[in-house]
Amino acid sequence: MKFCSRFGRSVLIRPLKQGVLATMALFVFHTVCTLDAADSTDNQCQETSAAMLKSCTSGAHEAYWLAIANCENLPTLKERNSCKQKAKNDMKSNLKECKDQFDARQKICKALGGASYNPVINPNDFVDKIDNQYSALTPGTTFIYETKTKDGTEHDEFNVTNDTKEILGVRCVVIKDTVTLNGELIEDTFDWFAQDKDGNIWYFGEEAKQYAGGDLVGIEGSWKAGVDDAQPGIVMKANPQVHDLYRQEFSLGVAEDMGKVISLKGTAKVPYGTFKNCLVTRDFSPLEPDVIENKYYAPNVGLVLTVDPETGDREELIDIKTK
Repeated sequence: MKFCSRFGRSVLIRPLKQGVLATMALFVFHTVCTLDAADSTDNQCQETSAAMLKSCTSGAHEAYWLAIANCENLPTLKERNSCKQKAKNDMKSNLKECKDQFDARQKICKALGGASYNPVINPNDFVDKIDNQYSALTPGTTFIYETKTKDGTEHDEFNVTNDTKEILGVRCVVIKDTVTLNGELIEDTFDWFAQDKDGNIWYFGEEAKQYAGGDLVGIEGSWKAGVDDAQPGIVMKANPQVHDLYRQEFSLGVAEDMGKVISLKGTAKVPYGTFKNCLVTRDFSPLEPDVIENKYYAPNVGLVLTVDPETGDREELIDIKTK
C-alpha cells in the first residue's frame, strides 16, 4: 500500500504490528546506550538507524514467539505445524524488512550528513496564512482527487478548514482529508500545517483513521510534533531547487517521509487541466523503501498529480471547490 497520496499524509499498513510498545521501549534503551558514541563522533543519524534496526529485529522476534504461542493452542498437529511454518516465514520476511529499512535510513544519513534531526521551532517565526506559490492552503478550499484502482475508484477530498490547532506554540491550519473507495469511507485524516516567514510549509502531524465496512480498523501513521520525540518537517520549500532533499516528517517507526526535488519544468495533464512548469518531487520513506511517488505541483494551483512510477497509477486533480 502506498505510504501517502497527499503531501504529509502517511498511512503505513505494515506487516509487523506485534509488540509495538516493547519495540519502542527497546528503541529508547538502545538510544541511551549509544548516546555517548553519537555525541563523540557526530554520527547521530547513523546511530539512530542502528538502534532502529535493533528495535525492529527485536520486534520481529517478539512477533514470532507470540505467533508460536497461538499456534500451540490449535487443536490438531497439522494445524499447529502449518501455523508454525507460517510464523517462521513471516519472521523471515519481517527481518528482511528491518534490514531494508536500515539500508534506506543509512542512505538518507549519507545524503543529509550525520547530525541528528532537531529543527528549532520558534512560534514567532510563523505566519497565520499559507500562501506558498506551489501549495497555497486557503481556508474554505477543497481539492478533489480521484484514482482508478483494481478495486474501483478512490475519491479523495482535501478540505482546508477554517479551524486551527496549536502545536509547539505554532498555530496550524487544520486539513480534513477524506478518502472513499466506491463511495465507502476508507480513510479520515486531520493534518496540521503552518508556514514560516520565509514561505516554507511545515508539517506538524496528523490524526489518521482507517476504516473497513464502516468500522474503524486502524490509526496507522498518526503522530504529533512534540509527542514521543516526533519532530515537524517541511513539506514544501519556499524556493525549491532541483536535488533538494528534506525530511517531511520525523516520528521514528511511524512517519518518516522524505521529499526530493527532481524538476521545476514538469508537465501534468489531468481532468482539471494541463499544467506546465510544475515542481516535481519524488516522495519516499525508509519505512517502505520500495514505494515511490512523483508529485506534480502547479504554480498558483497546488498538487495536481501523483504518479507511482512503478505501476503507473495516477491520482489526478478533478476539481477545486471554494466556499
